[in-house]
Amino acid sequence: MARDQIFQGPPAVPTIKEALKEDKAEYDDCTPCRVMGGAAFVGLGTYTYFSGHSQLKLQEAAILKSNSMFKMGSRRAGITGMAATLVGIGIYRWLA
Repeated sequence: MARDQIFQGPPAVPTIKEALKEDKAEYDDCTPCRVMGGAAFVGLGTYTYFSGHSQLKLQEAAILKSNSMFKMGSRRAGITGMAATLVGIGIYRWLA
């Protein structure tokens, strides 16, 4: 019985381009899905920017008094970077 079976080798693996083409055809989003997803990320990035900077302004005295190595500049840069990343993801989601 074992002699009747012939080893065929591993199944053929598609190339990256073929796999991406198959995935895009299977998981292509509709336009309303892309618009809503993109708008959600852009809105989240905008909210993060404004709420984060307002909280920093409220807590500025306490932050400056603390012995933390992260003062106002690095915290502002962190919030701005996070907000810019979320907006960038939203734009990418909307257009791609």
